[in-house]
Amino acid sequence: MSGKRIVNAYKAVNKEQAYALNEAVKIVKANATAKFDETIDIAVNLGVDPKYADQMVRGVCSLPHGTGKTVRVAVFAQGEKADEAKAAGADIVGAENLVDSILSGKVDFDRCIATPDMMGMAGRVARVLGPKGLMPNPKLGTVTADVANAVKKAKAGEVQYRVEKNGIVHAGIGKASFSEEQILENAKAFIDAIIKAKPSGAKGTYMKKVSLSSTMGVGVKVDSANM
Repeated sequence: MSGKRIVNAYKAVNKEQAYALNEAVKIVKANATAKFDETIDIAVNLGVDPKYADQMVRGVCSLPHGTGKTVRVAVFAQGEKADEAKAAGADIVGAENLVDSILSGKVDFDRCIATPDMMGMAGRVARVLGPKGLMPNPKLGTVTADVANAVKKAKAGEVQYRVEKNGIVHAGIGKASFSEEQILENAKAFIDAIIKAKPSGAKGTYMKKVSLSSTMGVGVKVDSANM
């Protein structure tokens, strides 16, 4: 981002002001002027401490307009389930060969799904997939017998989220090429998902701060009371 663009972007944003969500979307989109299609990101600061199990916030959210990102999906499956995964659009489907590929350092996918009977095999690469947030998990719908549906959802723009140790959860919710309405609807869907995922141990203010930004743009505060 050039110096001139940075100056102009900051001029458009009052760093102390919290904007209504639709206004924040308008500002962020208008300032996403890089030569590539910037990702629109949302960050939510939550009043939780995820080191306690009853304050963990984690889940999946289907965005009405997808993420604008091409998602590569790998599936641990055999037989008919492997055929179903391939038919649904999975990029990589395998068993022992997929384990060998991952252990050799080839992790060229964004989502990993497994049928329940293949979790023992998937567990052999947990030390590789776990730190990358790719390990299949029943709570995220990535350990399932319905692999076709899981693949289709991942391809359609379903995002996974998990609160970080500092209490922040974030996700890419679209591209700068999306219309303001599409970004707004995706942002609302993500925020609704976070609200519904409020853990039993959360005390006090749950949603403390919300902000929007683009890959190369400035952050814009969102008024949490006006979303």
